[in-house]
Amino acid sequence: MSTGMITSAKNMLENTELNKNNNNATMQSDQTITFSDKNKKREVDEKNETIIKVKSVIPRQRQELLKWYGWGYKDSTFKLSDGTTFFTGDRYIISGKSLPHAQQWVKEIFDIDLTIEPRQPKLPSSFPSSRLPNNIKEELEKISLLSTDGVDRLIRAHGQTLHDVYNLRNNSFPRIPDAVIWPTSHDEVEEIVRCASKHKFVIIPFGGGTSVSGAVTCPANEDRPIVVLDTSEMNAILWLDKDQLLANVQAGIVGQDLEREMRLRGFTVGHEPDSYEFSTLGGWVATRASGMKKNTYGNIEDLVVHTKAVTPLGVIQKSCRVPRLSCGPEWEHIVMGSEGCLGVVTEVTLKIRPLPPVVRYGSLVFPDWESGFYFEREVAKQRLQPSSIRLMDNEQFRFGHALKMEQSWGGVLLDGLKRFYITKIRGFDPLKLCVVTLLMEGKAEQVAESEKKLNSIAGQYGGVPGGAKNGEMGYTLTFVIAYVRDLALDYGVVAESFETSVSWERALALCRRTKRAVREQCARRHITHYHISCRLTQTYDAGCCIYFYFGFKTVGFDDPVHVYEQIEQAAREEIIASGGSISHHHGVGKLRKKWYTNTVSEPGRRLLLAAKEALDPDNIFALGNMAFDQYSPAVKSKL
Repeated sequence: MSTGMITSAKNMLENTELNKNNNNATMQSDQTITFSDKNKKREVDEKNETIIKVKSVIPRQRQELLKWYGWGYKDSTFKLSDGTTFFTGDRYIISGKSLPHAQQWVKEIFDIDLTIEPRQPKLPSSFPSSRLPNNIKEELEKISLLSTDGVDRLIRAHGQTLHDVYNLRNNSFPRIPDAVIWPTSHDEVEEIVRCASKHKFVIIPFGGGTSVSGAVTCPANEDRPIVVLDTSEMNAILWLDKDQLLANVQAGIVGQDLEREMRLRGFTVGHEPDSYEFSTLGGWVATRASGMKKNTYGNIEDLVVHTKAVTPLGVIQKSCRVPRLSCGPEWEHIVMGSEGCLGVVTEVTLKIRPLPPVVRYGSLVFPDWESGFYFEREVAKQRLQPSSIRLMDNEQFRFGHALKMEQSWGGVLLDGLKRFYITKIRGFDPLKLCVVTLLMEGKAEQVAESEKKLNSIAGQYGGVPGGAKNGEMGYTLTFVIAYVRDLALDYGVVAESFETSVSWERALALCRRTKRAVREQCARRHITHYHISCRLTQTYDAGCCIYFYFGFKTVGFDDPVHVYEQIEQAAREEIIASGGSISHHHGVGKLRKKWYTNTVSEPGRRLLLAAKEALDPDNIFALGNMAFDQYSPAVKSKL
């Protein structure tokens, strides 16, 4: 590991939107939102709290900036031209750069004719008529901004599953929302929910639209009008307590906006999921999200101090702001992970931290997956994890190499020397070696000590330093990988990721068996051109999170998405049989609900439905995620 790069925090994204001056934030000193009803009269000056109005990077008309048919920014995409692959735009570390190894990898793995010009999908011009009655529309318009425009409705009809994107590109959703409404405050959400309860229409909460579980997809058989409650206008920082290191924030704020505003004031939230550029605080709470830097800052359940959520039967919130409360079951955890099926999270009080003075990347190369795995296990045993520590298998390492940028002669020479040392002198097999990427944060002496200890442990398992630049590339490419799927679909490849959590003693067998299950499923369908890889992304005392990436060439299949789903389902069955979970942080949604009851037990399922009856008896939030599709107001007495 190189002594490497020491920077002030956050070089992870070269996103020009994140580098804007403080003119995006304006201050209002005459308003505050206090913690509970009992404290509403507390003076603003007591904590010097002011509302920070946030100018979001993402506009209300999302299609002006973001792709309507896939992931991310419109100006950021993989392009093939004259035998060269490059990534457009200027937001990421590989933007504007040539990727000389990409096409060779694609041809070897998928056997695709890259000379064929892909057909780009066109934004639909016709949409199903809105079912929202005029009287309800007029009532809602008195509360908040409302739209029944077809494009507004289509863009909020889905998340980012492969199935969603395929339906989007083919304009084949069986159901889209009938209207979109943009509340700006908790009080407006309460009014909207009361209106829904009165008129019995459905509400689907919508944040960043990054769900990969089908959670926000409209139920196809829902006959009632569906109104999407878009939280993006609820993105203010209501107060910031620099002494207590807490912030009270509206739940619609996007991750990159939240982090930018905190950094302007010398703080960080530190919650950085792969989707953090586009996902929202409320979405993190609703799915029990995890971030890449959870070792330092915690998962979302570790960051949240208090939530406020609107349900049809009232507002769920605690009456005091304390670090811990022994008061029976923690009802906040009923909301956390509820995936929008019980109500709308409107405000969150969460922990913040001072910006770390030093951020350093690193990487380590191991002779094989097992060596890297046991290194990570030992690091976890000693609780020496840096902010991020991730292990890529050989297949994913080679995929990462395919996205390597064209460099100056000095960079090429350095890479050549490293390659010679690793493969010739150390004897690592290029078809077996694996890489661990590291992100260390803290004071200079803490980072230096962490680096020293990690190097020492790595040596015990045959690991050698791979350099800071490789560590930085490995970390930042996480934000780019999602763009690959759009290019893949353009050229007839379907691809997706899925994840799990598993105990340490079962992890190696789970990875081996899951890959074998995918290969067997491909062989049965005569699929010869496919990619299956995995990486270990988060570590705990009791286990780890494993990500799998799978894609295949679709030639010969009339419904390739269905074929993919069959193969992924077989992989999930193997994961569960090998001791893994149905999800570490993506959530259950509609994609994984068939395994919900077996995961939580029959009493657990009944408890979930009892919560539905207690908070949303008329099924206003009728998303049908987890086991909520089994709930019906007509059978309430049986629960």
